[in-house]
Amino acid sequence: MSVEPLPNIDRSTLRERVLRALRSAITSGRYRPGDHLGEVDLAASLGVSRGTVREALRHLQQEGLVMASTRGMLRVNTLSATEIRGLFRVRAALEGLAVREIVASPRRDAAVAALRESLLSLRDGDDFGAQVEADLGFHMRLCELSGNPMLVESWRHLEGRIRATIMNREPDEAPAMMTPARHSPIVDAIAAGDLDTAIAVVEEHMAAAADHFAGPAES
Repeated sequence: MSVEPLPNIDRSTLRERVLRALRSAITSGRYRPGDHLGEVDLAASLGVSRGTVREALRHLQQEGLVMASTRGMLRVNTLSATEIRGLFRVRAALEGLAVREIVASPRRDAAVAALRESLLSLRDGDDFGAQVEADLGFHMRLCELSGNPMLVESWRHLEGRIRATIMNREPDEAPAMMTPARHSPIVDAIAAGDLDTAIAVVEEHMAAAADHFAGPAES
C-alpha cells in the first residue's frame, strides 16, 4: 500500500516559526546591533537545517533587520543617526496622514473612543517591554483607524526597525514620549477636529523620538 507524501505545510510552518524566533530575538534586544548571525550556530540552537535559517535570514535582510558585512557575514543591522532620523520622519508622515483621515471621517467619534481606550495601556513603570508594546500598540491603532490598509501596511513594514531602534537602548533610557501625557494631546486634537494641532503634535512627538535615539540634529 503506497503512502502519499505529507504536504509542504509543515515545512512552511517551520520556516515561519524560525523567522518569528529570529525576528523576536533582534527586536527584543537579545541580539544587539553588529552581532554576528552565524547559520551553523543558529541552526544548532533552533534544531533546524542551515537552509531553513538561511531563508529566514534572507527575509530579515529584506526587512532591514539584518545586513551583510565583510566577507558576506550577516550581522544585526546598525541604523545610522541619519537612518534613524529618516525612519521617524517617515513615521511622522504616515501618522500625520492617519490623523488627517480620521479627522475627516464620519466615524471620528468612534475612532477617538478607541484611541482613548488605547491610552489606558500606556503607563509609567518598570516593565520596559510592556511600555514599548503599549506605545507601538497606540500608534498602530492610530494607523488602523485611518481605514487606509496601504498606510497600515507601510507602517508595519517599518515596525521591525522601529522595535530594534527602541529595544537596543537600555531600559533606563526609555523616552518620556511613551507616557500617556505625551499621547493624550494627539487624541484631544482629533476629538476637537483640530487637524493642524493634531499633525503638529505628531510631528513634535516624532522629532523628539528622533533626537532621543539619534542624538540632536546638527545645526
